[in-house]
Amino acid sequence: MQSWRKQLPKAQRTVTVGSRVGLHARPASTFVQAVAATGHDVTITKTSGDSADGASILSVLALAVGHGEELVLDVEGDNAEVVADELASLLTSDLDAD
Repeated sequence: MQSWRKQLPKAQRTVTVGSRVGLHARPASTFVQAVAATGHDVTITKTSGDSADGASILSVLALAVGHGEELVLDVEGDNAEVVADELASLLTSDLDAD
């Protein structure tokens, strides 16, 4: 049986979290807002296999991502490659720097 749903483009990046405090409070909020602004389906996954919806602040905070941890970023939607690059850049920067 064929699916009538169109396959959306997908992109994946492996990143190291650059924020000194990891993805907690302000950095997580900044990331989640950026994801929501894209309108794409975004998932982040830790090396342990735990994953979170990138558009959910509670999901991202519950993942408890620390500084220097490696994440896999999955993006689904039109222009997924461009969006993945932008979000990867955001994750690797220090989002909590003054």
